[in-house]
Amino acid sequence: MRRFRAEGPFGRESGRFGHRHRFMGAVRRGSFGGPGLRAAKMLSSEDLQLIMLALLKDSPRHGYDIIKSLQEHSSGLYTPSPGVVYPALTYLEEAGLALSETEGSKRRYRITEAGLEHLTKNLATADELLAQLARMGQKMAQFQRQYAEDEAAGEEWGGTARDQEKQEWRQVRAQFQELKHEFKLALFEKLHASIEEKRRVLDILRGAIAQIRGK
Repeated sequence: MRRFRAEGPFGRESGRFGHRHRFMGAVRRGSFGGPGLRAAKMLSSEDLQLIMLALLKDSPRHGYDIIKSLQEHSSGLYTPSPGVVYPALTYLEEAGLALSETEGSKRRYRITEAGLEHLTKNLATADELLAQLARMGQKMAQFQRQYAEDEAAGEEWGGTARDQEKQEWRQVRAQFQELKHEFKLALFEKLHASIEEKRRVLDILRGAIAQIRGK
């Protein structure tokens, strides 16, 4: 299968699925920035072609439908640009793996027998790519929800600080958020501890809650 080449966040892409692990590793490390960032290109050209064939196998689609399907499948993490999707569709058609037909002002694509044969040979890879996109998208969506909840909790906790100077309150709030983060990490580290250690942690938490409430 001939490759078309595209520029991605790691420079020029090359090799059969050569950047898949670097892409997924970057998502896990948060290399694409904070919540809500729209990633334009995250897969190698061949990975994207294979995913598009998998989508076309389910049903014929317009280019826009493919973009929306990938966006929804990844919970908004991955939204390929038209400048990436339409050249890929053109290549698939030139390679005989897809066929298009005019539908109004749009072109509708469907998979061919040759495309189905190629997809069948690489079905495990296609399934893996789609599964990884879904998992990473779910993790990012969970992070966004947690981020919003933490922000809201910080605002609510600050309701009694209305008379403090703004700068002082910002410092207190930053310390509060940092402690909350450290608290979560500390609990996570004890997930696989012994029963005795978990009981010790519970006693500490009960004591801390009682002190906070002044009991």
